[in-house]
Amino acid sequence: MYRRIHEAIIQSPPIDDFDIFKELKDQNFFESQESIIALCTHLQDLMKTIEDLDENQLKNEFFKVLQISLWGNKCDLSLSGGKTISQKINLINSLEDLKPFILVNDMEHLWSLLSNCKKKRGKASITRVDIVLDNSGFELVTDLVLADLLLSSKLATEIHFYGKTIPWFVSDTTLHDFNWVIEQLKHSNHKWVSKCGVDWENHIRMGRWVYLDHMFWTLPHEFSAMPHVAPDLYATLQKAHLILFKGDLNYRKLTGDRRWEFTIPFHEALNGFHPAPICSIRTLKAEVQVGLQPGQGEQLTASVPNWLTIGKYGIFQFDGPL
Repeated sequence: MYRRIHEAIIQSPPIDDFDIFKELKDQNFFESQESIIALCTHLQDLMKTIEDLDENQLKNEFFKVLQISLWGNKCDLSLSGGKTISQKINLINSLEDLKPFILVNDMEHLWSLLSNCKKKRGKASITRVDIVLDNSGFELVTDLVLADLLLSSKLATEIHFYGKTIPWFVSDTTLHDFNWVIEQLKHSNHKWVSKCGVDWENHIRMGRWVYLDHMFWTLPHEFSAMPHVAPDLYATLQKAHLILFKGDLNYRKLTGDRRWEFTIPFHEALNGFHPAPICSIRTLKAEVQVGLQPGQGEQLTASVPNWLTIGKYGIFQFDGPL
């Protein structure tokens, strides 16, 4: 449906770049201002001391920002039918309370992989992390904060972001959304929010952040079909040291949206899609989940029958060699 709408619009200048969801996405961003200020302030405070952190301190900060990116995924307008879901609480103060709701927690794998890359990296070599984006607005800000931490801590030297080529599933990020959010932050009257916007614009200008899109992300194929349907995209992903897939739709396409048993290994459900080490970061909003411990899914079903779809639970699910 969205592709058909886009096909109609592109034949009708001057509305050929019209985004039917823009007003909703902008509203989500503006209604989340207090949380964005808290997040940007936390990041800028962290930047002042990041070079002085020991390994354990950096690891703790990395885990904290990862969890912020996870719970930012709750702000999904496609789940609410377009009804605004803004972030009005300070996530940083809620992370400990939210930890019990992380059903699969492979953050240690992410730390192990990236810290090893950092230790082994030569002066001329790079460590590239790819982030396949989900929602614009507050969630995108959490993803940009994560990307900035990765660069500033030298856990990565280059970040590639992937968004949608056309407006898609209400709040999904397009190139316009990506640039718009950074521009809004840059012109904020809050000094730390503005500092983030300026820094992030500079990352783009210097080539440390690269935004890419590809029509494959809005085609109906599961990701295991990518080597055949979009071999150029698959070859690009193979150059990454780690790929982070944000959100629910990406998880559904990673796993083929099948009715898997809860205990099927994530590696098996990927059906041969292994371009590089990957990690799904999502809050659960669809009836597919793999890689759980025996009995875990059944216990959740007994206590919270709709646990798969309410966005209350989250995962960091990793696949790949360390």
